[in-house]
Amino acid sequence: MPQPYQARQSGPLRGDVRVPGDKSISHRALLFGALASGETLIHGLLRSADVLAGAAALEAMGGAVSRSEDESAPWRIRGRGTGGLVAPEGPLDLGNSGTAVRLLMGAIAGHDMTATLTGDASLSRRPMGRILAPLAHMGLEVIGQEPEKARLPVTVRGSSDLVPICYELPVPSAQIKSAVLLAGLHAAGETTVIERTPSRDHSERMLAHFGAALEVSELAGAGGEGEGGRAITVCGHAELVGREVRVPGDPSSAAFPVAAALIVPGSEVVVRGVLANPTRFGFYETLLEMGADLKIESKRTIAGEPIADITARSGPLRGVRVPAERAPSMIDEYPILAVLAAFAEGETRMEGLAELRVKECDRLAVTAEGLNAAGVEAGIEGDTLIVRGRGPNRVPGGARIATELDHRIAMAFLTLGLASRAPIVVDDIGMIATSFPNFLELMGGLGAELTPLEGD
Repeated sequence: MPQPYQARQSGPLRGDVRVPGDKSISHRALLFGALASGETLIHGLLRSADVLAGAAALEAMGGAVSRSEDESAPWRIRGRGTGGLVAPEGPLDLGNSGTAVRLLMGAIAGHDMTATLTGDASLSRRPMGRILAPLAHMGLEVIGQEPEKARLPVTVRGSSDLVPICYELPVPSAQIKSAVLLAGLHAAGETTVIERTPSRDHSERMLAHFGAALEVSELAGAGGEGEGGRAITVCGHAELVGREVRVPGDPSSAAFPVAAALIVPGSEVVVRGVLANPTRFGFYETLLEMGADLKIESKRTIAGEPIADITARSGPLRGVRVPAERAPSMIDEYPILAVLAAFAEGETRMEGLAELRVKECDRLAVTAEGLNAAGVEAGIEGDTLIVRGRGPNRVPGGARIATELDHRIAMAFLTLGLASRAPIVVDDIGMIATSFPNFLELMGGLGAELTPLEGD
């Protein structure tokens, strides 16, 4: 049953918190640990529905995953070695996790097995062709569907004799890149992925951490070295070795308490240990351009990933232009950025958002519709979202938002309701557990007024 919730204008938010572990790194740590020889220990793994679905799929293929009820204890994975996974006895249900299903496709491609991958209604609407097309060129067989048009449920047959390829990404996508590199671990020779626009690089960092022979080179362009993008090459028949992984806080989850602190008068919130990888930090770069009272401090590196502490204080914001080339570094943060733009002075233009149309829902349309319902003028021109800010304390609110089963839409509009004049209701919060299981508890601890809508 749907769980409607209401957010209403709150007093100052204050606190010093940690958000759950990064979802992208959690997925990769589990998968690479299952493909490695020996034991992998994962500290701070995100225990969300998405990640748990990925863990269950790996267990169904023979990965030994040991978890503890004690959330401070690490997860242990006894890997099977590259090429060592076994065929599952039934379909692999990945729920709402696009990352898990797409990375698993890359891993399954290098195994002589047949597997059926399924998901919930939202995931089944999302395109899988751009992942399966390059994998089919390497030797993965897609049964009963054309690879370029495939959607879940999909049955695939892998091969222990994959062909290495050199593949240029048609769009900036860490999921496509990661799937091809994972398949490349099982191919004879070198597999190369070329990306003209940088996407999140967690797979490259973690593959190197697990001992893969991997090379990243800058490509020359009109402006010189690096202007043409990057080439990532992995050597096949790799032998990964179990490692210790410490998962930093998810910057996409941190965006919500940070945003709330910026728009609720008198607030000051500190979020500790947040992933500060440049390929994931575009949201915070944009906040600084908007004039946000934001401090990024105590920068350090753990297991190859940079992390930092973020302090956010309430204050005025101004509208800005967010260029298309920044989109890959903040693709999940646009709904909450659009909410902040509603409280800014002037117009905010967010460009290059075609990718938002193929997320859990058409996030571009749903975000604009939700803002309009809340009394904020928002429109779409091509793949650009335009929000005309009303300034601090002048957003009307008073809307009921159809979340379309999208966790980030739900959290973004609940955040809006904390500073709008009239409450905001979202039609369901059940899906928030896919990425931020303790969202309500954490935000409530800061002073946010979030309550279930009784009798709805």
